[in-house]
Amino acid sequence: MLAEIAAANAAFAVIKAALANGKELHQLGGRVFDYFDNKAKIQERATQKGGGSDLEEFMALEQLKQQEEELRERMVYAGRPGMWGDWQNFQAAAARKRREAKEAAAREKARRAARFAQLTEYIALGMATIVLAALMVGGLVIYMKHLR
Repeated sequence: MLAEIAAANAAFAVIKAALANGKELHQLGGRVFDYFDNKAKIQERATQKGGGSDLEEFMALEQLKQQEEELRERMVYAGRPGMWGDWQNFQAAAARKRREAKEAAAREKARRAARFAQLTEYIALGMATIVLAALMVGGLVIYMKHLR
């Protein structure tokens, strides 16, 4: 979780410095996306067990809330009208895409596991068929020798 916090802080520092130097927010798209992507990772880890101490998780999330509030103020006061609402919609769409990608990866993993199980079953049936055929041939050979 520390790596994500450091990455989010670095992205926020770049965003803040660039906005202070007169750059527009749309010019910082990659850094803004990096910030919120790391924020989502931190929130996900904080909700999972074993993400760190409760105080550490709380403080990290609190710092992110303060940074996001500062970014919201910059968008509202220095950005175009409706930019914050558009950003929230974009953030929701990005979260939905991440969730759908995670679900698609889980479905793909389950499909591969089922395919592997099916392949294993086919191999086992093939081997059983070969062994049975070998036994039948061996039995026929012994029977033929016995008839002589």
